Amino acid sequence: MKLSEALPAPSVQPAAAPWWRGAAIYQIYPRSFCDSNGDGIGDLRGITTRLDHVARLGVDAIWVSPFFTSPMCDFGYDVADYCGVDPIFGTLEDFDAMVARAHDLGLKVTIDQVYAHTSDQHAWFAQSRQDRTNPKADWYVWADPKPDGSPPSNWQSVFGGPAWTWDARRRQYYLHNFLSCQPQVNAHNPEVQEALLGVMRFWLDRGVDGFRLDALNFLMHDTDMRDNPPAPDDGRRKTRPFDFQLKIYNQSHPGIVGFIKRVRQLCDEYGAVFTVAEVGGDLADIEMKAYTAGDEHLNSAYGFDFLYADKLTPRFIEQAVAPWPDKPGLGWPTWAFENHDAPRALSRWCQPEHREAFGRLKAMLFASLRGNIIVYQGEELGLTQVDIPFEQLQDPEAIANWPLTLSRDGARTPMPWMVQSGEGGFTAGVPWLPLGEENLARAVDRQEADPDSLLNLTTALLHLRRDHAALRLGSFHVVYADEYILVIRRVSGQQTIAGYFNLSPAPQDCPQRPAGGGKQLASVNGASLECAMGGQLPPFGALLIEERI
Repeated sequence: MKLSEALPAPSVQPAAAPWWRGAAIYQIYPRSFCDSNGDGIGDLRGITTRLDHVARLGVDAIWVSPFFTSPMCDFGYDVADYCGVDPIFGTLEDFDAMVARAHDLGLKVTIDQVYAHTSDQHAWFAQSRQDRTNPKADWYVWADPKPDGSPPSNWQSVFGGPAWTWDARRRQYYLHNFLSCQPQVNAHNPEVQEALLGVMRFWLDRGVDGFRLDALNFLMHDTDMRDNPPAPDDGRRKTRPFDFQLKIYNQSHPGIVGFIKRVRQLCDEYGAVFTVAEVGGDLADIEMKAYTAGDEHLNSAYGFDFLYADKLTPRFIEQAVAPWPDKPGLGWPTWAFENHDAPRALSRWCQPEHREAFGRLKAMLFASLRGNIIVYQGEELGLTQVDIPFEQLQDPEAIANWPLTLSRDGARTPMPWMVQSGEGGFTAGVPWLPLGEENLARAVDRQEADPDSLLNLTTALLHLRRDHAALRLGSFHVVYADEYILVIRRVSGQQTIAGYFNLSPAPQDCPQRPAGGGKQLASVNGASLECAMGGQLPPFGALLIEERI
């Protein structure tokens, strides 16, 4: 990357903008970030010891994936105690120490909340399944069988097979949209809503600054148990029974919006608390807007536009950002190119020989998007998907659907901190997943020492984004998009920044000149202001220019 020797003075963020607006958030997957006790599994103390690395990147906050008490059937997304820390990750005191260190470093702390389901080991479910008359009998979704003994509806689980499991004690089926060990809570029940809001208050009182609400559109179901209709044949490959239905009745209930309003009311008691919903499925765009509209719902939502895209093209980017213009009353988007559930972006979007150059372009594009951006741990290093053999798989979805489903384990491999260490400085023991030789070579210590590394580029770009209102808060306009070239413009007040991106491995004519010339802020892969002024953009060339208008 080339930064100009004298960057323009940073724009001042408007006083009315809360901390999270335009923020860069760093996702930490605790099992794989840093292991402090040598058991091969990352933990909260390990996170605390490595927060300096995160702060140096120039992000505003961390998002810590589940660390709650859990039997780990789905690695923490099956919660057995919402207000407890699982012993493999540490203690509540370790959590408090992590929060304190993050705040000392100027980082906000957001955590996952998994409200659509619990573990079947949760005390609530243990009581609920005892009989049909106990105080928590209606805290989960129970239903009688059809006259022939079959499940109450045709709903299918995300992880394969029916979304219903028979329970002999109640002589009823219980609903689980994911694994059978993840029973669905009955969020229609006001007592359940109060309990979930009590969980949120517990963590707010411990200093948490925000929440990611997992699988939020699964929170409520159709109480009439109507069958889902079959999905039309859209030409896409179907790998699970879940893919053969339109998910109309087992999720996406309109009552979810009412609960969201209660969440917002609670969070507003604590100030600028950030709330972001994870929303996927057939109605994601509609639901994301409904969940974030105006000032009485969540702050933001993110879907799966980029997470599961097989190819990144200018027109695809244009289509992804188009539904989120700078418009009053419309929610604020959040973007992620990678996370713990999706294959690593560089493995999806480019050939191995292009990964270094493409990774630089990708980092600049990501820093240029309007909305919040979530950087997944290791993304700043250019980590790629690790091929995990079947005998080493941990992911229950991949094991159940092998070989049709790509293992999520390949994106969950441990963070490499030191290239000279056999286990990458992640652990003194045997890591729960292999690091992968290719990723070990991309360790933090090696990249910190290389001024031209992707890590140092990402750091420079995130600081550039944080310091310039046009990149952090400005409007977003696609000026030009064809098969290879994307030209964007970000505007905030008197500041205008244009971005030029060649997403191809060949030189391409630059179709648009910067208004009034301009000052080059940053460039990668040989791009320059002269290229944008009428020449060609080199392969995977990209640059940001502050225009003089």
